Amino acid sequence: MDSSQFNQRLPAAIDAVINSIDEIASMRRLDRATLPSRDNAAQTLEKLLQVVFPGYFGRQNLTTENVRYQTAALCAEIAEELYEHVRFCLRYRERIDRPEDDEKCGHCDNEAADVVASFIEGLPSVRKLLSFDVQAAFDADPAATSVDETIFCYPGIYAIAVQRLAHELYRAKIPLLPRVWTEIAHSHTGIDIHPGAQLGTRFFIDHGTGVVIGETTTIGDNVKLYQGVTLGALSPAHGQALRGTKRHPTIENDVTLYAGCTILGGETVIGAGSTIGGNVFITASVPPRHLVLAEPKMKLRDRRPRSERGADSGQDTSADDASDLSWSI
Repeated sequence: MDSSQFNQRLPAAIDAVINSIDEIASMRRLDRATLPSRDNAAQTLEKLLQVVFPGYFGRQNLTTENVRYQTAALCAEIAEELYEHVRFCLRYRERIDRPEDDEKCGHCDNEAADVVASFIEGLPSVRKLLSFDVQAAFDADPAATSVDETIFCYPGIYAIAVQRLAHELYRAKIPLLPRVWTEIAHSHTGIDIHPGAQLGTRFFIDHGTGVVIGETTTIGDNVKLYQGVTLGALSPAHGQALRGTKRHPTIENDVTLYAGCTILGGETVIGAGSTIGGNVFITASVPPRHLVLAEPKMKLRDRRPRSERGADSGQDTSADDASDLSWSI
């Protein structure tokens, strides 16, 4: 195709795109209140992480002399940016569809100011929770050489930190922004934690890729889970009819969930102190202090010649004998 042919075809193609905008109303947002910018929300989140983990994200040369000044400046920037994000979200929630109708949502600005002030006031509590998560990650993983490594490198810590921040806005009933933040963490880490999930203290996600934790999940204290774990809804086909209900499981204190296990349903409770093995599929509650395995035991058959087995073990065993090798977790 030469340039002349290209220029002849292009106007019709552009007209088709424009016509599709008119035809598919569900995929356009015109003449309505402004949504928060995803890019700006991401920048605010990065500044929050600098406050939560000073010296690890953003500016690296913090000292005891300048940290107060730097933190104060960051918090002031965060408050101003977050106020704009939240007021846009509240206009969306109140269905203020036109910019010229902003005066109809004067209370949105007052609510936004209150939400942001409460959010900043709550940051010390979030930092304390995260300090327990960081210590849990270090204590549980012999591969960790320092607490610095868990903060700086571990995707689970990043995802949990973002979720704990987003959860504060979720509790304040702010739409959109909490989900934007957790989806940023999801894209960075492969860990999908809904901002509505309730996470206990000393929560540890090891490796993390493919972890899914649904909106109404409740997780107790000292819970550890591995990659590929799903804490999901039992009947997602019912869709919007289930909104506002308890759809995701409850994980009680001191539970370990191994890689690839799937636990579904709002009435499903994994009792305290239980261990769920890899690739287990669960839709019913598990009593406290139980071990659940995908296979109760596997057969280990020795196929070596009988003479070799006798030399190794000092025992005369039949080539057709099979011994049971129980799982040990």
